[in-house]
Amino acid sequence: MRFWPKSLRGQVLAALALALIVAQGVNLVLLQRSQMARQDGMVANSAAFRLLSFDRRQQEDRPQGRERRGGPGSRERRGDRRGALRDIAFGAAPTLRPELTAETPQKPGERRQEGVEVQVAEALQRQGVSAENIVAVRRQLSDEPEAEQRIRRRAARAGINEQNLPRQIYVIGVQPEAGAQWRVVHVAGARERNFRGFGAILLQTVLLFFILFGALALILGRITRPLAALTQRSEEFARDRNAADQIEPSGPADVSQLIMAHNDLETKIAGLLDEKDVMLGAIGHDLKTPLAALRVRIESVSDETERARMAETIDGIAGSLDDILSLARVGRPTDPLESVELGALAASIVEEYEDLGEPVTVEESERMVGQMRASWVRRALRNLISNALRYGGSARVSLTREASENGDNAILLVEDDGPGIPAADIGRMMEPFTRGEPSRNKLTGGAGLGLTLARAIAEQHGGTLKLVNLHDDAGNITGLAAKISLPLG
Repeated sequence: MRFWPKSLRGQVLAALALALIVAQGVNLVLLQRSQMARQDGMVANSAAFRLLSFDRRQQEDRPQGRERRGGPGSRERRGDRRGALRDIAFGAAPTLRPELTAETPQKPGERRQEGVEVQVAEALQRQGVSAENIVAVRRQLSDEPEAEQRIRRRAARAGINEQNLPRQIYVIGVQPEAGAQWRVVHVAGARERNFRGFGAILLQTVLLFFILFGALALILGRITRPLAALTQRSEEFARDRNAADQIEPSGPADVSQLIMAHNDLETKIAGLLDEKDVMLGAIGHDLKTPLAALRVRIESVSDETERARMAETIDGIAGSLDDILSLARVGRPTDPLESVELGALAASIVEEYEDLGEPVTVEESERMVGQMRASWVRRALRNLISNALRYGGSARVSLTREASENGDNAILLVEDDGPGIPAADIGRMMEPFTRGEPSRNKLTGGAGLGLTLARAIAEQHGGTLKLVNLHDDAGNITGLAAKISLPLG
């Protein structure tokens, strides 16, 4: 994920934020649904009360033959005023006096408010009144001009500010029995969707996040600081293989035990490397001394051809031994880092081959300086040039700069015009004692340690070695490119 944090602390805090947002979002949805259900209940109760009052007044007026038209001083007008004040007292919007009509209040295309219908039916049943049909729909107040005027008048008499009037109105119709007239009442809905709960939940979410953020930041800091120190220490040990300056165990018990285990592992690895160095020193001394003695003794051989072959064999053994010892020591160099100008270094090595008459060329390059071990880098570049001459007959050396996420890298490129390497064998060719020519003849390829040593030297400096086949436009292999990447930072 592109924007997901990479660190442990960032991921935990991001997960906390997402969990809070989801949980509070669900809480907000439930709160809004509860508010809507409460509003529907208020609408239903107001409608049921008006309908019941309307029926009772009709029953009271019918025996006396009086028609109540709601004059200025009539009981219905006073009832409307008392109803408006009662609605205000209970937090409901104004409710209009019911009307009688022969048609259902639902217009074509309108969706029925089933929740309100159910609650109206329940309110009527609680009063012992049953209804054949109940229809409730919701409309914009502007779609009912007459109702809007009546609501505005009632609101003015009740002292309700017009800005607090709702924008929607519920039209609820009740048909007592089949074929009877509909009792239709208009009940103003909620003024607007109530978002006060949203603000409270938002504030609650922010407070919870900062409280949990602070607590988790302290806990995660106690975990991640020792882990960061352990990572840095592992990188340092991978570079110099030195078991000194180990970090002290700290943090929670699990992290502290991990650091102690890592320190023990460092000590054991350093001990094994020390034993290896002692063993290699002994091997180098015990083998090079007899080889030097043999080199002197062959001078007494009278046959020049035989003497040359013997000398060549001794030199080959000494060279292979030197490569093996160098490969073993490359992981624990003793010489310090120094500022190296790579362009000058490459040019000096190419000059050595040119003095010997070898077809090696170098391209002009910009000045690049890095902290390196010059003798090792020379060894790696010589190995690559020697391989190019051996298998391709010529070598072309170039130096370029390449940008990366961790800074600029110097690219030492050695190209030849040889047969290349099959794609399946490129990775294997950098393993020890592996070479394209199957013999161990020094003239035809040596012991197969040149590429292995060059790769180890590159990795010692935090870089890489890659082998890539060169192709022409037709896709045929025209040579091999050995690419050493060395960080300049």
